[in-house]
Amino acid sequence: MKKAPVFLALWLAAAPAHSAETKSAPAPAPAPPSAPAGDAAYSAYQLGNYKAAMTEAQKRVATNPGDTAAMLLIGRLYAEGAGVTADRKKAAEWFRRAADAGDAQGAYLYGASLLANSPAEKELESARAYLQKAADKKNGAALNLLGELSLRNNGVFSDFEKAAELFRRGAELGDADAKYALAELYKHGKGVAKDNGEAAVWFKSAADDGHSAAMVELAILQFNGSGVPRDPASATALLRQAAKLGNAVAQNRLAYVLAEGRGAEKDLAEAARWRDEARKAGLNDSNLDALLEREGAAKTAPAAAPAKKSK
Repeated sequence: MKKAPVFLALWLAAAPAHSAETKSAPAPAPAPPSAPAGDAAYSAYQLGNYKAAMTEAQKRVATNPGDTAAMLLIGRLYAEGAGVTADRKKAAEWFRRAADAGDAQGAYLYGASLLANSPAEKELESARAYLQKAADKKNGAALNLLGELSLRNNGVFSDFEKAAELFRRGAELGDADAKYALAELYKHGKGVAKDNGEAAVWFKSAADDGHSAAMVELAILQFNGSGVPRDPASATALLRQAAKLGNAVAQNRLAYVLAEGRGAEKDLAEAARWRDEARKAGLNDSNLDALLEREGAAKTAPAAAPAKKSK
């Protein structure tokens, strides 16, 4: 399995980004919701008028205490620090209010917020309860988090079969992280029979949703011909796509491909560029450095003098 993503990142990923400083998530955040006709709060949000969005949303809640869409918007604004000072506690409180009013997305967001900072047992159980409320209303992201919790399982043991069931349900609802997680279980034979072909199906589905880690895993299967026909060119294209999305592992693997000329024409300059991008993300690789140095030396070395013919 991949290392479980930070729950806070998952929580915030549900809110549209408005800042260039937003950290990358396992999968792209959904686009901002379309504003219904006459919805001044969401229209202001989409235009970047965050203070106006907050004012309008607060007016709506004051007029209608059951307006969960307005509650979620207020929570998003606090979570993002958009038009207000960022305050995750206030954000979580607004998500809880939406959840308690019956909103599935609010239940997911509040459950995820409880998991953000190594929760105590009481908070963990509350998170499970809220995530289950969201899952019961077919929220795929909540099912994915419940699957992650089944693997963590209070540190006692991992319930892979339960996790596989939850990931499958989330995947079938279209959640990219759940698709990726289910594919990983198939790849490693945990909770399901090992099946690289089925893993490839779910990796591809997640990759089609823009999940960069899934692109890397599918590329590896294609390079090796495991569960899918061997296709170095397609694998290289996947690595390039994931690398452009900022995936450091993809950047590192693409550098190897370009340095060795496997699946793409050898290009040491581009290989070095992707190596450097991976370095910026903290992925240092002395073997790759040595490979680029050797290949560069081989390319620039003067041609050897022809051997003298023996008489």
